[in-house]
Amino acid sequence: MRQTYPFSAIVGQERMKRALILNAINPQIGGVLIRGERGTAKSTAARALAALLPELEVVQACRFNCDPHRPDLFCDECRERLQVSGPLPVAYLNTPFVDLPVSATEDRVVGTLDIEKAIQKGERHFEPGILAAANRGVLYVDEVNLLDDHVVDLLLDSAAMGVNVVEREGISFQHPARFVLVGSMNPEEGDLRPQLLDRFAHAVDVVGITEAGQRVEVLRRRVFFEQDPDAFGDAYDATEQEMCNRILSARQRYPLVKYTEKDLYTIAALTASFKVDGHRADIVILKTARAQAAYDGRLQITDKDILLAAELALPHRMKKQPFQETALNPDQLQANMRQARAEAEQAVTDDEQQQEGEGSATVDEKKAWRAMSQN
Repeated sequence: MRQTYPFSAIVGQERMKRALILNAINPQIGGVLIRGERGTAKSTAARALAALLPELEVVQACRFNCDPHRPDLFCDECRERLQVSGPLPVAYLNTPFVDLPVSATEDRVVGTLDIEKAIQKGERHFEPGILAAANRGVLYVDEVNLLDDHVVDLLLDSAAMGVNVVEREGISFQHPARFVLVGSMNPEEGDLRPQLLDRFAHAVDVVGITEAGQRVEVLRRRVFFEQDPDAFGDAYDATEQEMCNRILSARQRYPLVKYTEKDLYTIAALTASFKVDGHRADIVILKTARAQAAYDGRLQITDKDILLAAELALPHRMKKQPFQETALNPDQLQANMRQARAEAEQAVTDDEQQQEGEGSATVDEKKAWRAMSQN
């Protein structure tokens, strides 16, 4: 029996859905923070995203969902098994969805090493935590603003690095921790510290739908779903499969998506025009623009991709003035984008323009860091 509401059946909230899809294409974008009042489909969307994604190929009996085709990302246990027995058997499982409780401790999140067993028997024993369960899936944190700041830091570190390393008393264990991080919160219950807010790649503000016709459609779909989840899910199967296939194609296309020196300069000038601290926003915009281009089936980013990325990456990073909201004005964004592109056209020479992105994510992003750090 189906228990998960289909992603494509969610009415409205297009920006939230786009942010989730782009992070599913490239989880290393850095996660989504969804801010809004109660009853605006925040947790529904996160659960639906995991259900939308395809089954995973995993190493059989691996506690960390290791990808059998990526031995370079194996956990320590799979590395040892590979050395002893050669190629490892494969199994399949649904994309994990892990709900992190607000009361979670550091050990519950990262896992624990049994020091006593290591000392007495010379055996290394690791008890996996939430990060292990979430590897290659979706990790959802409701009321993230109420979570201990140190635990939030751990989550964001793992989301950025893609690996979890636990060290105790000279003993260490590591495993992959690549997941789509989704945090949600109601701003009325308190905000995140700016340092933590900045580390979420995307932030989306959601509000309840006010148009009567759309509210009726929300009601109609929810009643149908509760009465007969299977029939409701069947009605959206084709749309869900199409969206899933599109995400899979975008994942394969993403490393091939190129950008020019003018694109880099445009991104840097755009973020500078909003007086954004640091360079994290620049990197997020570049990764997001590439994911958007890949999702649209293109191999080159455009100004529209950069604009869409900026809508997700800038609002929560803009400096907040007293008694003033940090909402990003669309007209101002358009104007700043035109100015940034004009500056790029003047600043980048023809020779530099010929040095386009190589298509490799690692090479591209290192190059972006160098270019943007000079801004």
